[in-house]
Amino acid sequence: MTAPAIIPRDDILTLVPHQGAMCLWDEVVEWDAQAVRLRAFNHIHADHPLRSAGRLHAVHLCEYGAQAMAVHGGLRAREGGGRAAAGVLVALRGVELHVERIDELHGPLECHAHVLVEGEGSQQYAFQIHHRDTLLATGRAAVMLQQP
Repeated sequence: MTAPAIIPRDDILTLVPHQGAMCLWDEVVEWDAQAVRLRAFNHIHADHPLRSAGRLHAVHLCEYGAQAMAVHGGLRAREGGGRAAAGVLVALRGVELHVERIDELHGPLECHAHVLVEGEGSQQYAFQIHHRDTLLATGRAAVMLQQP
């Protein structure tokens, strides 16, 4: 992957349909046509939109993985002079969660997501999410793209 200057949250917000606090990624660290690496710092925020009973459970890392796909799609579309088609998450496969909660992890979450399969109307990615040197979650996500 190439390591451009960090792409900040304000730019990410122009690429994805997720807005406000529901945009979970804070920066893109590097990316190329096949993969993206991102960081998030918001998992410790008391007002995180996915918190329940004051906790942020590891299952929500699946949403982080799916949003990594959206960010990557937006970056690729922007590079080609367009906008990414909206997508609908249709499947999660092979998800493995290695922690119970993520709200007590200080320091950034980091995701690496890469394209497995893509067609005109769908995409499948694999994702891995780490905190420092600890693997938190892995999985695959499939999205159906809405046609304009």
